[in-house]
Amino acid sequence: MKTEHIPVLHDEVVNAFMEQSRLPLNFFEGTFGRGGHAKLLLDKFPKARVTSFDRDLDAIKFAEENFKDVKASGRLQVIHDDFRNFQKYNLGLFDGALLDLGVSSPQLDQAGRGFSFMQDGPLDMRMDQNQSTTAADLVNESTEKELSDIFYKFGEVRRPNRVVRAIVHDRKEIPFTSTLQLASLISRVERAGREGGRRAGGKNKRSHPATGYFQALRIVVNGELENLGEFVEGMHLHMEPGSRIVIISFHSLEDRIVKWVFRDMHKKYGKIINKKIIVPTDSEIEINPRARSAKMRIFELGGTL
Repeated sequence: MKTEHIPVLHDEVVNAFMEQSRLPLNFFEGTFGRGGHAKLLLDKFPKARVTSFDRDLDAIKFAEENFKDVKASGRLQVIHDDFRNFQKYNLGLFDGALLDLGVSSPQLDQAGRGFSFMQDGPLDMRMDQNQSTTAADLVNESTEKELSDIFYKFGEVRRPNRVVRAIVHDRKEIPFTSTLQLASLISRVERAGREGGRRAGGKNKRSHPATGYFQALRIVVNGELENLGEFVEGMHLHMEPGSRIVIISFHSLEDRIVKWVFRDMHKKYGKIINKKIIVPTDSEIEINPRARSAKMRIFELGGTL
């Protein structure tokens, strides 16, 4: 098995399943990515099998090329689909579930995927290359109010109106087609706004002005928050008593959903294992800076469901 990166919170993930009441032998994994977490679970639990999902055709290809032997042994199954559609498949009951809700490093690193505002590429952002709607479609076709709502709700941009007005103005002449084209506009408009804010005593806490805007477009293009809460709560119907659901999120919108769903599940189905979120150590962040925003929560299902 060959993988391209060290999975985020690797020690914490292993410990979470090592300490659960039931021996995990049949894992559900929400996103395969480049197989980091799958390989970790297969190595640490030699008798276990992993069923993993991914919408990204590149991830499916990577699994076929680099996990041939373990797939042939029956210990790994990788399905090209959104993990929220897993009920379409006859997979039995699981005794461990891991959801890594983040964008994979290869998606960010490949300019052609359009996820990054740090390098030029098509304004795409689709995790599933078979779907039709891209980030460019949203930017060029949404109304001014729709764009403002997208950036405010999903990017947590408090005042997106200046950027939105600039987008609507500029797209009349030249449609937005590239990441740097959009990122440059955002930087220009936000920089002008920050300069005015500094004169008035304002502050900007974001490392890059385009961060929230690109996050919002990615979330909407891929429907990342759609039915997430319902999926997490409904997962208990497909898991054995004593098993754990481990969820890693990378922004506050996802983590907020997981937090409140786990609190509601605590009253019905089992217990929350960690009262406070689990975050990467300083040493892990030093090795992998992209891990810095990771947040992990753990829920264990009760003995009688």
